[in-house]
Amino acid sequence: MSESTAVKVDHQRFFVVDFGSQYAQLIARRVRELGCFAEIVMPHDLAARIDDATGVIFSGSPWSAYDDEAPKIEAEVYDHGVPILGICYGMQLTTHLLGGEVDHAVAREYGPARIEVIGDDTRLFEGLEGELDVWMSHGDRVEALPEGFMAIARTPSAPYAAVRHTSKPIYGVQFHPEVTHTPRGTAMLKNFLFGVCGATGDWTMRSFIEEACEKIRAQVGETDHVICGLSGGVDSTVAAILIHKAIGDRLTCIFVDNGLLRKGEAEEVQTRFRDDYHIPLIFADSKDQFLDALEGVIDPEEKRKRIGHIFVDVFKHHAQEVENAHWLAQGTLYPDVIESQSAFGGKSATIKTHHNVGGLPEELGFELLEPFRDLFKDEVRKIGRELGVSEHFVERQPFPGPGLGVRIAGEVTRENVAVLQEADAIIREEIEREGDHKGLWQYFGVLAPVKTVGVMGDERTYENVIAVRAVESIDAMTADWADLPRRVLARLSNRIINEVRGVNRVVYDISTKPPSTIEWE
Repeated sequence: MSESTAVKVDHQRFFVVDFGSQYAQLIARRVRELGCFAEIVMPHDLAARIDDATGVIFSGSPWSAYDDEAPKIEAEVYDHGVPILGICYGMQLTTHLLGGEVDHAVAREYGPARIEVIGDDTRLFEGLEGELDVWMSHGDRVEALPEGFMAIARTPSAPYAAVRHTSKPIYGVQFHPEVTHTPRGTAMLKNFLFGVCGATGDWTMRSFIEEACEKIRAQVGETDHVICGLSGGVDSTVAAILIHKAIGDRLTCIFVDNGLLRKGEAEEVQTRFRDDYHIPLIFADSKDQFLDALEGVIDPEEKRKRIGHIFVDVFKHHAQEVENAHWLAQGTLYPDVIESQSAFGGKSATIKTHHNVGGLPEELGFELLEPFRDLFKDEVRKIGRELGVSEHFVERQPFPGPGLGVRIAGEVTRENVAVLQEADAIIREEIEREGDHKGLWQYFGVLAPVKTVGVMGDERTYENVIAVRAVESIDAMTADWADLPRRVLARLSNRIINEVRGVNRVVYDISTKPPSTIEWE
């Protein structure tokens, strides 16, 4: 995507430098929750951009700061006068680069710990004096501080649990203030942002909407039209409503029914956009085209590619119906962008293809319009509320671009799609009936690639297995399986086996991300 098509924000910027930490996104989210715009940057990009930052936070890392292969930054960044907070590895790296000593800890610390605040610094720990519960996760520790640094907190096994420079706005903490297991961690981050960096807290979703509308109008101009690739999910729907607010009926949405949608979803999308939002909509019924192409395909990446290629063909065909359309809008989110990067530059190893990042092929001839490219999922939900989208829809769970095609582990057939649609509908009905679904990130069914023996009506059966997947997450980067009540699991299992022909077994997926992914394929 060219720089000219990126929707940027004019706010104070706080950089979170990602050294390969599983918590880098969480740090950025915590900063944004405090009303400050946070952007994740790679270590190799920091030196060239540091003067654009109001403050910088270094993440943790699985590496040791003294390893030759470990991600590093240029030591000159410490001389720019920009406030820096190093977390765990970030503190150790600062120590290592500035002439201190870091080594393997005699006693590693993983889990809860209690620090004692010491010294005369009042900014990072303002209002938090005394002893504080924190969360540790480190195998190395600082053995000797660089010149000009002093300890401001300690534990029995970590004499430098928190440090600061005596004359520069540089801080380090050995623990993780961004996790909920550090109860006063948010207060510490707030002290850094507002007390050390002088943050103004100018990042709100209401201000984002007005700025985004102005920038959309400036990008698109007065005559161009925009096409939105509508999936029916929260991201593309809220993006469409935002763009419609900016340019009115110069937006046309194209919704492709690939035959892999949830039960009743195609009808729901048409009703919502035509009757409720009054946004121009082209509905492409292409079920047969997709399902025919998936016949006999087992490999999940091949399924994704075929679905993607056909989508491009169908989309391109219907896009020709819209005159003067030069822009393609997508609901791409910040995590999609981040997962395509690595702390060492270039692309990360491909876990699975993101259907948004990079947009549709350049051969379509569109410029990309991605108003949410800098946002997390919960921020898009807040924008939806600001724009008047119903709470029921705003809280809707994410749905993968390839749809049920990646929830059928094995060949995608019309019969398998019908089985999974019915089972998935029951799963959603029963979990939502219980009323605890708002605390869940996703809950859905998977058609497993095996059949098992059963007994139904005194007869032997050999039928399909449905796996139930329900997870708790903040941003889908990590996830834990949800501890659903036994009565809910019992009801949905009973209903699926009794009501969905071709299923004789239901299992519950209790794996976390990592090491598993949320989706099975």
